[in-house]
Amino acid sequence: MYKPPIEIDAQVFTTIPPSLRHPVGESPWTRLARPGLKLHSFLEGPAFDREGNLYCVDVAYGRIFRVDPAGNWSLAAQYDGNPNGLKIHKDGRIFIADAARGIVVLDPATGTLSSHLEGYQGLPFQACNDLFFSSAGDLYFTDPGLSSLSNPVGRLFCARVNGQLELLLDRIPYPNGLVLDETESYVHLAITHGNCIWRVSAARGPEPRPAGLFIQLSGGLSGPDGLALDAQGNLAIAHARHGTVWLFSKTGEPLVRIRSTAGRWTTNVAYAPDTATLFITEAESGSILKAELEVPGSVMFAHAW
Repeated sequence: MYKPPIEIDAQVFTTIPPSLRHPVGESPWTRLARPGLKLHSFLEGPAFDREGNLYCVDVAYGRIFRVDPAGNWSLAAQYDGNPNGLKIHKDGRIFIADAARGIVVLDPATGTLSSHLEGYQGLPFQACNDLFFSSAGDLYFTDPGLSSLSNPVGRLFCARVNGQLELLLDRIPYPNGLVLDETESYVHLAITHGNCIWRVSAARGPEPRPAGLFIQLSGGLSGPDGLALDAQGNLAIAHARHGTVWLFSKTGEPLVRIRSTAGRWTTNVAYAPDTATLFITEAESGSILKAELEVPGSVMFAHAW
């Protein structure tokens, strides 16, 4: 149907140092989500601040890392939780989708963590996963819980800047990463257990919300995880456990396949501000990879003026 995509190899930018590798290799999260494995970390949720530092999360051990432009690591925060997705507000606050605690906020200056959203209609969230800010500051986030094709109970929410929390879509088989398209008319939504990307209307209002299949991937190990958009509307997709990040055009044509040169658990992606350099969290090796593309990333809310 399409010509083969260009293939490039991602390069290792930096790897979690021995001093920050968990000494035991087990936690309640690892025993539930990765039974039988000894994990020194599980990296996810990359996002850049205005100083060029890359923040990412360690889902397994409740840690937030800061990686400076030279690739040096430091521990920004550690707490009792399972942080999964991370995005930065333009005021500098760090918003975290936490599977155990909902949406929490980290003050990077003090390391203080506070609760932002804990549930919907009097019930706690199932297990929040990832999040994304619109240009207006509305916060979109996913709540997959233990959903799957046989148990489609995942949800997509939007927390408006006026304080209103909207359930945009439910009955989803594991909604994961998300990003708005270049017009902010649709949410690109990674459906991990369906191995596909949906396009969901971002229109306001209580009317039934159209959702359609945008990209269908293949392979039974896992599915799409984190997403990022470039300035032309092309979509980068971290294909977890496939050691791959795909770049698709705005019309769904495969353009580039980026192969991991470390492990196969490519979990999430983020463009460095004002560049075409895509950074990739690879959880199997605990590495941050990078790949040079042709089109800069879209401007994130953290860097909007």
